[in-house]
Amino acid sequence: MIWVYRILFFPALLFMLPYYLLRMWRRGGYKSGFSQRFGTVNLPPKNPAKKRVWLQAVSVGEMQAISPLLQALKARGDVEVYLTTTTSTGHKIALDRYGEKSGLTIGTGYFPLDWWAFSARAWRRVRPDLVILMEGERWPEHIAQARRRGVPVLAVNARLSDRSYSRMKAWRAVAMPLMQRGITRVLACSEIDAERFRELGFTAEQVTVTGNIKWDVTIPLMSAEERVSLRAEIGLGANANELILLGSSTWPGEEDALLEALRAIRAAGIAARLLLVPRHMERRGEVEALLQKQTTPAGEDTAPTWHFRSRGAAPGVVDIAVGDTTGELRKFTQLADLVFVGKSLPPHTEGQTPVEAAALGRAILFGPGMGNFREIARRLTDAGAAKVVHNREELCATAARILGDADARAKMMTASTECYRGNQGAVARTLEIIEKTLGMPNRGSA
Repeated sequence: MIWVYRILFFPALLFMLPYYLLRMWRRGGYKSGFSQRFGTVNLPPKNPAKKRVWLQAVSVGEMQAISPLLQALKARGDVEVYLTTTTSTGHKIALDRYGEKSGLTIGTGYFPLDWWAFSARAWRRVRPDLVILMEGERWPEHIAQARRRGVPVLAVNARLSDRSYSRMKAWRAVAMPLMQRGITRVLACSEIDAERFRELGFTAEQVTVTGNIKWDVTIPLMSAEERVSLRAEIGLGANANELILLGSSTWPGEEDALLEALRAIRAAGIAARLLLVPRHMERRGEVEALLQKQTTPAGEDTAPTWHFRSRGAAPGVVDIAVGDTTGELRKFTQLADLVFVGKSLPPHTEGQTPVEAAALGRAILFGPGMGNFREIARRLTDAGAAKVVHNREELCATAARILGDADARAKMMTASTECYRGNQGAVARTLEIIEKTLGMPNRGSA
């Protein structure tokens, strides 16, 4: 079956190349390290006293989530990690946070295109003792290279979104021979995900529920002075009595809904400003076009004003700040009084992670489409930390109600913190299985 994949991959790549080149051009940042896509890897020679792990994490969220795991592996002293990613934004975070100077990795790079020649070339240079694939990463050629060399593969924090699950079921006869024989263990982030993997054909011995390592994330807190300074820099002013609604990792359609929510909040007599953080910063032109269409609200003298973070310090106070930079969402979240988690309002169905907002003790809203974070969303709503808004009308009404009720908001914030603390421990469970797979003693370092 792998030979069918190899034969079909290259013509499929050529067919899709214009789309990917356009997306890469829009996002930028791919020029540096581009040859790594074809298997070029520059790493120091293997240290015979250490096990080498090749860890693949696709994007920003996963890059942030792996921090406690990398810290735990570093604390052992006998493991070295080569970290790869797929997106330019993920690559930037990898370099900034986990580069060689951090001591957490021996190198960072782009994941090679999953074709035989490129993958084999990278494998000859990396020579890992263990492969870790984060969350939804399941690359057939990469897995086949590991199987051929007898290298174990762990799917860590593994999950199957509704869409991925449906696709895998539809193509089970093709997909499972490529996956099931090569993946040693599936460390599922929830029982629902574990059951889906079992239904697809993974054995009970292969699948273990370890929990979601995103609950174990630790976020550096800003001081009060730093928060005031950041508010001023992005144009939200220094008046703490003016509340901030944050649109976190928003997708098309959600920015417009949040602008409507801001109008509803202000119409209710609540002093508030809006902070928009689109999931993809290359959408800034689309977001600006939306802002330019804003009209003067009834009862006000001027149309809403805005400022984009990427253009430097704001010249003054604005109604809407746009955080169109990479790696600052955690800081922006610390400014918020209420967080709406994006990619969750219809027609979106997958959701973005709400864990950072919970870790920072924020009141949370999200739409019904939280397929990628279903279990996390359920726990937050059950705890009273988050509320589901099914459409933009509910978003407007609920946001106004929460921002207008300090006591209710405080209860949600307390529930967020308690829910976050009560769900930690996945990193320790994951590390224990990594150690067993590598044949290493458990040192209790997590």
